[in-house]
Amino acid sequence: MALDKPYQDIPGTTIFDADMARQGFHLNQFCMSLMKAENRERFKADQRAYLDEWPMTEDQKLAVLARDYNRMMSLGGNIYFLAKIFSSDGLSFQHAAATMTGMSQPEYAQMMLDGGRSPEGNMYK
Repeated sequence: MALDKPYQDIPGTTIFDADMARQGFHLNQFCMSLMKAENRERFKADQRAYLDEWPMTEDQKLAVLARDYNRMMSLGGNIYFLAKIFSSDGLSFQHAAATMTGMSQPEYAQMMLDGGRSPEGNMYK
């Protein structure tokens, strides 16, 4: 029996729940592996070969290679695990968040300093 998920009605928001955790388990475990320097080096040396060691879906692997964080999140990636990828790339959380919004890092920073996005019209489908 599927659970009712009223929170799925929030536009532009991916909720990381138990179903997403199951879907993204191997993607998130890959991300956690990047906490070890030797794994980061192996990943940087041949990203595809390193990804192929993990039982992720092809879509998950392609999203990692493209550094498409929105896609990774839609495939079960948790942003706090995904942070290991952009940190391994030498990027800040702010830079990664900017790419997820389609803004430049300075535009994103200014938007946040100005109070963030307006909730007007963004509450429900």
